[in-house]
Amino acid sequence: MKKLVLTMVAILIAGSAAFAQKNISWRGENRNGVYNETGLLKKWPDSGLKMLWHYDQLGEGYSSVAIDGDKIYVNGMRDGQQGWLHVFDMNGNVLKQVNYGQEWKGNYSGARGAVTVSDGLVYLESGFGVFYCLDAQTLETKWKKDLVNELGGKMIQFAMNEVPLVVGDKVIATAGGSKNNIVALNKKTGDVLWTTSANGDIAAYCSPIYVTEVDVPQIITFTANSVLGINPNDGSVLWSYPWSDRWDTHANSPLYENGMIMCTSGNKTGSLMLKLDKSGKSVTKVWENKDIENGYSGIVKQGNLVFGFNDSRHQFVCQDWNTGNVVWNERLAQAVPILADGMMYLYTSTGEILLAQPDATKLNIVSRQKITLGEEQHWAHPVIYNGVMYVRHGYSLMAFQVK
Repeated sequence: MKKLVLTMVAILIAGSAAFAQKNISWRGENRNGVYNETGLLKKWPDSGLKMLWHYDQLGEGYSSVAIDGDKIYVNGMRDGQQGWLHVFDMNGNVLKQVNYGQEWKGNYSGARGAVTVSDGLVYLESGFGVFYCLDAQTLETKWKKDLVNELGGKMIQFAMNEVPLVVGDKVIATAGGSKNNIVALNKKTGDVLWTTSANGDIAAYCSPIYVTEVDVPQIITFTANSVLGINPNDGSVLWSYPWSDRWDTHANSPLYENGMIMCTSGNKTGSLMLKLDKSGKSVTKVWENKDIENGYSGIVKQGNLVFGFNDSRHQFVCQDWNTGNVVWNERLAQAVPILADGMMYLYTSTGEILLAQPDATKLNIVSRQKITLGEEQHWAHPVIYNGVMYVRHGYSLMAFQVK
């Protein structure tokens, strides 16, 4: 019996250790807006969700939290124009914070993209296009690379915005220059490992994804006028598809599943579905329409249904993934969707979190939670981790119990 108890304890410890390695960055583990949680509430209390803690001194910004094991990372701008990285424990206690450099004070001032944590290092990009690498424990700057002044990148209208993508020993950055358009930096030293001129477009506001299912694993991203597949080994362009947003925005990461790549953008651009050849070296258009069309709020997929917002029509839309046909649409304030445990969470521009069932017949909202703290736009994407939903609204970060 004693041996059995010891074995069970060992299993529990091993399980806890495995959980401690869990890492969440932009839009979940695969940048698809899906959080692999179980046992979450299917309906919230009428009195509202329990707020476990909140912190109200992040500074200006729209970035979501990143989580690595038992630590939460989020950046903001305060003290004039200084970017600060904050690290919290799971109870909301500030473990460390550091001023990493200058942040953006122009249009929609504040920190942009979320940070990425990998192998004990934290990566982030400022609005001025400076890539930083910091030690995850000490927050000491290990290296930084100025994409504009060192690599000839181009500043864009609403400031540079990209969540770093780590692929093997590389971290990927979009400088948007005519020569150094997309670059791979050594993740430990910041040295340039390769660079590609791609199509010479300026950068979009897109955070790239990494696809491994095809013969040539690849980085898929947007620049201002193109969707691109890039070989992570040498930077060669595997394929390119022209697709323009009239304001060069393209702020949503592409959504990939089973050889299909769905892209969506705002400014009346709409959505595009591409089929990636098994070789990984070519794409063909499957469908294109203007039914899901949003500037920043992303899309999510469950089964054969894809959900997203239409900015122009102020509608939340359900489409058939394979055909692009509209299944339903409903009037709604602009909303960021994520999925967890079979339910959809919608963070609206009017400051509500809606809990809904991803239904093939209608937008079935079962619960609502008002966000009462913070200021400015409700643009940051929520994050769910270990039964807790993290919502950032300007200076404020809130943790709600959803399990």
